[in-house]
Amino acid sequence: MNIRLLCAALLAVPLAAPGLSTVARAQSSPGWFVPSQAAPAAPAHGTASPRSRSVRQAPLSPAPVAEADQAADIDQGQQQQQPMPPLPAPPVPALPSLPKAAPPPTAVVGVLGVPDVMRASNAAQIIQRVIGARKEKLRLDIDRAQATWREMEQALQADAPHLTPDQGRARERALRERVNSDRKALQDRNRIISEAGQVALNQIESTLVAVIRQVAESRGMNVVLHRSQVALNMPEFDITQQVTEQLNKLQPTVKIPPEDVDPATLPKDWANPPGAVNQAAATH
Repeated sequence: MNIRLLCAALLAVPLAAPGLSTVARAQSSPGWFVPSQAAPAAPAHGTASPRSRSVRQAPLSPAPVAEADQAADIDQGQQQQQPMPPLPAPPVPALPSLPKAAPPPTAVVGVLGVPDVMRASNAAQIIQRVIGARKEKLRLDIDRAQATWREMEQALQADAPHLTPDQGRARERALRERVNSDRKALQDRNRIISEAGQVALNQIESTLVAVIRQVAESRGMNVVLHRSQVALNMPEFDITQQVTEQLNKLQPTVKIPPEDVDPATLPKDWANPPGAVNQAAATH
């Protein structure tokens, strides 16, 4: 069996969203690392006199990045609802029988609740606290940036009657450049935060895979299933508690990249396991 599949739940954490839609839609997300937050307010648009018509011919766009993401989600949902037409496929080939091989050993099954292990993991709780604080700080900066965009737009509309067409276009161009620059900076910060959380989470995943194998071998088990996939099992099959205790013993903490460091610039061995894990591996 591929024992890495037991950690699939770890990779479902919503840390790797490439845009700011993760922050904008965090209130409806059940993920670990995204704090609750209010939805961003849409930019307020004022009115201007006929003299400002040339200034406002091209619509301003200081709306949150989430609007484009939501539109993309709607398009994807519509595409998914459309039934796929039948496509040509070749028939199943008739193959000769292979030589007889030795049968597999008798299955000795264990059951594991990975979400329960992660909730009780001391290292995972550290990630949740640190990355959650960084996400909340980013959310506040997004709100401040949007407020600045609205103020600049309102000031432009208020000054439009007193501006020449060239001055109006220059002001509008400056506003667009400010919005695009701020968006890029916020998106980069969101990516860095998400990747920092993933770097830390990967450390837990690597240790957890080894711990599951270690505990299963100590119990004579050669198959370990997700507890959510099993309709009925005896408590003796469940190794969740033992895996949790061993994980916290070997990895009580985790290394998280600094807030101002892009994880892509870190050395490849930066996230090597701590000493307790290395010592356990050496003596295993």
